[in-house]
Amino acid sequence: MQDAKATGRDTRKAVLEGSIRTNVPLRKTFVQANAGGASRHGPLKEFVTGRDLRGLKAYLLIVAACSNGVNGWSTTRDSLVWARMLDIVETTNKDQSARTGAWRALLRLRARKLIDCHRSGTKITVTLLREDGTGQPYDRPKGVIEEDRYLQIPATFWTTGRDEPLDLPGLAMFLVVAREKNWSSFPLEKAPEWYGWSADTHERGLNKLLALDLVERREKYIKAPLAPAGFVKTYQYKRTAAVQPRKAKKAVAAAP
Repeated sequence: MQDAKATGRDTRKAVLEGSIRTNVPLRKTFVQANAGGASRHGPLKEFVTGRDLRGLKAYLLIVAACSNGVNGWSTTRDSLVWARMLDIVETTNKDQSARTGAWRALLRLRARKLIDCHRSGTKITVTLLREDGTGQPYDRPKGVIEEDRYLQIPATFWTTGRDEPLDLPGLAMFLVVAREKNWSSFPLEKAPEWYGWSADTHERGLNKLLALDLVERREKYIKAPLAPAGFVKTYQYKRTAAVQPRKAKKAVAAAP
């Protein structure tokens, strides 16, 4: 029976295959607010400073499961399915504890105004709200205006288990790198101002991505007349091919 039981990855794969999406869109304002406001921090900061890896993984999976719009930006699953999808069942052998853990993780997201959720018996229905944490209704980002710019995460990020070894700094920095163009710089000293977490967290996240082969790094030298050597060395990063957005497959026309 144990060999026949679905794993967390099996469940995530089934949920994502049901959403029929090659890539999952996520508004960039979740990671970092647009320039010009009082703060550049996005809702992602609260997950990092609150050490809420489970909540962050839950939220990204909910976006993946709901953003196709088939059920009005909502999805309904048994609470044990939610618990297995979030790997909560691996930390307890009691069904009720797993159900409670899943509900609590979702309530944290509701408190951050990223989702709405309610229970009916053992079922939990989750509805997406806008990614910026304003509590506004969700709509699929089209990228036409600045507030609608979005990054893309390939569904294979979850279905191949690329998410599983990531710790909180690593997952946060994965989203940061995904937010920007290929070969962008992410200076450590800017982390508190730009994202709301420490330079140490920033560096640990980048190193984790390098260790897992989720990003590539290259050196860049910038002219600096007042530096002792006349230049300074910086690093630029981009996602590796394994976690770059996928091109949607074109439908093949049927033969006449």
